[in-house]
Amino acid sequence: MGIVWMIISWSIFGLIVGAIARFLVPGRQPIGLGGTIVLGIVGSFVGGFLGSLIFGGDITLSNPAGWIGGIIGAVIALLIYMRLSK
Repeated sequence: MGIVWMIISWSIFGLIVGAIARFLVPGRQPIGLGGTIVLGIVGSFVGGFLGSLIFGGDITLSNPAGWIGGIIGAVIALLIYMRLSK
């Protein structure tokens, strides 16, 4: 049962972070609900990786740095996606 809750929590986190990233980036992003979730999850990995490179250590979702890093990573991932999809 633990894996199911982990998938649900990552999906909810991905949806929130992806939606915030889509709100922050101007322009039309033709991705649906699933794309927004994937964007948020990918963004959190990108943000966590960059955060660990810059600050060292682990960046978790339970602290504000994890949320901020996820949003920044999602914005970066969205900008790259928009650039490559043109």
